[in-house]
Parts: sequence; structure tokens; C-alpha cells
Amino acid sequence: MLERYYRELLNFCSRRVKDRDAAAEVVQESYARVLAIQRSEVAIHEPRALLYQTARHVMVDQHRRELLRSHDDLAALAEADHPPAPVHQQPDAAFASSQALEAYAATIEALPPRCREAFVLHVFDGLPQAQIAERMGASISMVEKHIARGRMACRACQLQIQGQPPTLPAGRKK
Repeated sequence: MLERYYRELLNFCSRRVKDRDAAAEVVQESYARVLAIQRSEVAIHEPRALLYQTARHVMVDQHRRELLRSHDDLAALAEADHPPAPVHQQPDAAFASSQALEAYAATIEALPPRCREAFVLHVFDGLPQAQIAERMGASISMVEKHIARGRMACRACQLQIQGQPPTLPAGRKK
């Protein structure tokens, strides 16, 4: 029953994909899918419509697969033409990032112990100031000052990493 639509479907697919061999593959895959539906004993009321719809789906699937596969072979490209690694994966950037992390860690380590503890609990552990004050047996005001001092130290570290001179808070003189 489906055989009578073969040539018609092949012509339809040939016009769409502009390649007779590729169209034959689409038709073959379409017939295979429709026959699998028939074998599952599902009633097919419009076999011609189902074949055409299935052929359209097969063509879309093949087009998507081609898009995924259509890329330049890196082995065939000259090394100078290889796409660059993302900036964060390039050796200079990775080194600079590790240097910056070391600088921040040293800055935080250089804070006085209670200041460092309050700063780390707030910034890295995400604890609210009231909870830090309770844990440390200090006032909320003192915890706020510790956290502000830690932030100022990190800001000065950031400016130093960027090659800028550290700035003093407004109202302060050297």
C-alpha cells in the first residue's frame, strides 16, 4: 500500500534536498519509520500524509546533524589559524589570576586575627554581622569596623594589582 507513494515522495525530497542520493536516503528512512509504526499496530488513516510528514522530519533531523558536523578540522588548520583559548584559560591570564588570588589571600592573612575572623565569617561564610558579633563576643559596631577594615585592605590590594596607587579614605591625610 505504501509502495505506490515511493516515486512521488522521492521526487518531493529531491526537490527539497537538491541531491537524488540524499533524497533516496530520506525516503528510505521515512519508509522505515512508517513501517515501524505500522508494525506497532497503530492505525494509519492517511499513509501518504504520514510519509510526507515523516520525510520532512527526517530532512530536518539530517540538516541539524549536518550543522553540528560542519566545522573546520583543527588538524587541517595551520597552528596560527587555530581559534584562541578563552581568555581565562590562556597561560598569562591564568598566571595573573593565580597571582591575584595569592595577593588577596596574603592581604587577608595580614589582617589582625579578630579582624580577619570577622571578615572571613562575613564574606566567605556569609554570616550576618549580628551572628558574628554573638559568636565572637563582640559588639555589632566592632564587627562592622572589622569587616570595613578587611574590605579596605582588599580594595587596596585590588588597586595594587591593577597598578594604581592606593587611595586614602576622604578626610584622611598621609
